[in-house]
Amino acid sequence: MTARTHDLFALTSLVACASFSAPTKLTVISLFVILVANIVGACLPDLDQATNRLWDMLPAGNLIGRLLRRLFLSHRTLSHSFLGFYLIHRLSSLILPQLLNPQFINIDLIYYSLLIGFISHLFLDFLTEEGIPLFFPLKLKIGFPPIRPWRIKTGGWFEKYVIFLSVAVIFLYLVANRYRQILAWFI
Repeated sequence: MTARTHDLFALTSLVACASFSAPTKLTVISLFVILVANIVGACLPDLDQATNRLWDMLPAGNLIGRLLRRLFLSHRTLSHSFLGFYLIHRLSSLILPQLLNPQFINIDLIYYSLLIGFISHLFLDFLTEEGIPLFFPLKLKIGFPPIRPWRIKTGGWFEKYVIFLSVAVIFLYLVANRYRQILAWFI
């Protein structure tokens, strides 16, 4: 899937989860960091690509991205597996409390937002022709549906006009039907 589809699906997944399990109170600062964490989480599985947008935000990021690509061996290996999810879960649970002040920002919401973005990325890539190696280091790539030609081609017409537009409609539906609940987070 393309980055914009991953971003929109991550945000839609976040809104869906929040609308069914909403925080009682949310500050504007927390909301901003939650949204950033969600998009970062959606980008994390593609850290093995030097062209990842996260690398563009760092000084010498493209160089770091090229070096890490060698560490990951190739695209969709460690970062698209249960092991990669576990590592992101452990690292973020250790790093986020060190980076953020819990007096101003709800660290648990940031953590869950990041993981929702990460999981949403894996889910969409699970639907693509290439599939994902859930059981890395085993080289077996799993996708849905099981018949590879029936899966979604990244950047193809089905992704652009069916998947992306469907996710956009679902996002707008969730926001329109839950706007009172969303506004209540800030009151």
